[in-house]
Amino acid sequence: MSTLVNEQDATGKTKEIYDDIQKTFGMVPNFFKAQAAVDPNWLELNWQREKQIMVTEGALDRKTKELIALVVSMVNKCEYCSLAHEGMARMVGASKDEINEVKKVVELFCSFNSIADSLKVPCDLMPPTE
Repeated sequence: MSTLVNEQDATGKTKEIYDDIQKTFGMVPNFFKAQAAVDPNWLELNWQREKQIMVTEGALDRKTKELIALVVSMVNKCEYCSLAHEGMARMVGASKDEINEVKKVVELFCSFNSIADSLKVPCDLMPPTE
């Protein structure tokens, strides 16, 4: 099991980052606590990436980003991330029905990908070139 730096033990750069994470999420997830135990600079880098990609509004809304994160986590079989992003998706507005439909789509396309790859099906549908 990973070593975690808890909030009460955080000092310096780690405490500053934890304060920002707390302000954003209302908690400091263990994912970030484990990184802090390894290297506060690594924590800082990944927190900045999280904020830039997931928290900052862009072409995709936060709910869509969390659903994508859930899908990737499920496909990569990361239990921590699957549970965390399902929870985050619910916190930003995804319904239980939406989550369940995402799970059905993941199962379907894991199967379809396996079929297409095992049969070496040539692709006849390509994205448009712009």
